[in-house]
Amino acid sequence: MKIKVAPSILSANFACLEQEIRSVEKAGADLLHIDVMDGHFVPNITIGPLVVGHIRKVTSLPLDVHLMIEDPQKYLKPFIAAGSDMITVHIETVSLAQIKRINRILRTRRMKFGISLNPATPISKIRPLLGFIDFILVMSVYPGFAGQKFIPKAVSKIRKLRSVFSRDIAVDGGINEQSAGKAVQAGANILVSGSYIFGAKDRKKAIERIRDAG
Repeated sequence: MKIKVAPSILSANFACLEQEIRSVEKAGADLLHIDVMDGHFVPNITIGPLVVGHIRKVTSLPLDVHLMIEDPQKYLKPFIAAGSDMITVHIETVSLAQIKRINRILRTRRMKFGISLNPATPISKIRPLLGFIDFILVMSVYPGFAGQKFIPKAVSKIRKLRSVFSRDIAVDGGINEQSAGKAVQAGANILVSGSYIFGAKDRKKAIERIRDAG
């Protein structure tokens, strides 16, 4: 599977967000990862549909909107209207019935639907849902803040998921050229990286190092 790199704008300079987005787009990013946090499900507050809508106006890259929020179904339509291409919700926040409803809504709009699971959440929690989703996002840090270190146990989780899931598997948290290599070898093909890319002097080389790490 093609290895894709998704810079996480949580690590961008929001004082010049348009320039930051254009920088990673020019550097070879495959998509943009947008973390939406509500201060309840995770201990941080970030952005909402309004900002996603403005991001949509300045880039042609696919937007993966990661809803780290309680009751994501309640806010689904505003994020769809804002121009999201992919919506990711956390398995810890939704029931099977809600997942089926979200799947139907996104299917009618030809959008991709992903499920994320936190480091402490077992794979058994999402196995009944695999037929309703397009991709899985494995959290390799505890969500809420950028700049954390990669949790090594994520590698075995990716490997187990790859054995039962043939579509896209993304990994998010502490991704640099070393951890990216381990994740890709385990079966991940979408690498979400924030600090490593946005903190690099040469973002093009940073993206290439991650993409080629496997």
